[in-house]
This record gives sequence, C-alpha cells and structure tokens, in this order.
Amino acid sequence: MRTVDVCLSPDMMHLYDISERTVVIVDILRATSCMVTAFAHGVDHIVPHANLESCRAMKAEGYITSGERNGEKVDGFDKGNSPFEYMQGVKGNKIAFTTTNGTQAIDKSLRAREIIIGSFLNLSSVAQHLLHGSNSVLILCAGWKGKINLEDSIFAGALVNKIRSQILPECDAPLAAAHLYETAKGDMTGFMASASHVQRLRRLDVTKDIAFCLSEDKYDVVPFLDGRNQLTIDKTRVPRGNWQ
Repeated sequence: MRTVDVCLSPDMMHLYDISERTVVIVDILRATSCMVTAFAHGVDHIVPHANLESCRAMKAEGYITSGERNGEKVDGFDKGNSPFEYMQGVKGNKIAFTTTNGTQAIDKSLRAREIIIGSFLNLSSVAQHLLHGSNSVLILCAGWKGKINLEDSIFAGALVNKIRSQILPECDAPLAAAHLYETAKGDMTGFMASASHVQRLRRLDVTKDIAFCLSEDKYDVVPFLDGRNQLTIDKTRVPRGNWQ
C-alpha cells in the first residue's frame, strides 16, 4: 500500500525515511514556481544550489545565475526569484539557482528515491506523475527558514486531495493540509492575504507574483532531479534512482 505524508518544514526531515519515496519539493512563493515556469519556457536544465557562492561560480561555466536571499535578487546575479523573469531568455539555456528555502529543501532530500518539483502551476501534472508511479510520497514544504508557512501547506493539501484515492494519507499531517486547502480554495488570494511571506513580498513590491503563483495548472511539466543533481524534464537522462 502506497502512502503520502507531508513534512511541514525541512527542519523535520530527520523524522522521515525517504530512501524509497518520491519527495515533492514545494516552495510556492516562489522558488518551485520559478523552476516550473522556466521549464515551461524551454530551459535546458537547472542546477539547484544550497550554497550562494557555489551558485555564483557557475557563471564562469556559462550558466545563468539566478535566485534570492530574503526575497531579494542576489547582487550580481542575472535573474531573481520572480516567475515572470523565467518567461523569456531561458530557452535552450542552463540555470544555476539558489534560494533562501527552496534549494535548501532539495539539498535535504538527496537521499530520496526520486525528487520532483511541485507548484500550483503544475499541480495536476504532479498528481498524475505520482498516481502513475510506484513509490510512496513525501511532500516537503520549504517553509521559511525552518518555520511553517501557509502557501506550501495549502499546496500540500491540494496535492493530497488529488491522489488520496490511490495513495493513502499516512498520518494527520496530510489530513490537516487537505482540510486547510478545502478551507482556502474558494478564495486563495484572500485567504493568503495575511500570510507572513505574502506580507514580505508586498514590502518588496512584487505582489503580481502572488496571484500567479497561486494559479493552478498553467503548465504540464514535471521537473525531476536526475543522477547528476540537475533538474530536467528530459526523460532520456538517467533518473536519480537508477544512477545511484
């Protein structure tokens, strides 16, 4: 029997054995939304970095350097962390990407059988990928510096609801997330109005990102981390589980 669980913060990852699981990385505002948007607009691959300086060094290898710290574009980088920046200038290119939370969550998931990237933008495609797979699932919410956030938890609930007929909730966390989504789904933007990261983005004057990142099923791509620790959608590349 396959199951789905939800890890509400990367700081709780020590509680989970992920060696045989598919881990869905989710950082709605805004890392995974940017990654999905980039693949939908033709990027070749993305190399996620937990470390800022290792990401910066990739520029010398022909990579577009992208990402943020504390919500703001890193000084000297080519792109920041708005999905609108990944709708042009990425086709056929390769990106080195680092963020405050999302790429840290990927780094903490490297023991997983499979790692895929989830967002509202590709929600149904992620659900179909999981339903057609054979692994149990852990949805990892990137949160904010170890703390739980609302938008990632709501996404986890939306995904649980789409797969729970075949992949059963393992404990109370998936049930709580699903209930949260059911409460929020009628007015996602309104429900999120007082969320901490929404307030943070408003102070940075990037409010247009919020509504976009809460939009469901704009794209049908499912990025996965391959055996070279590169995010790709090219199924001819060696999947992570077969590389190890």
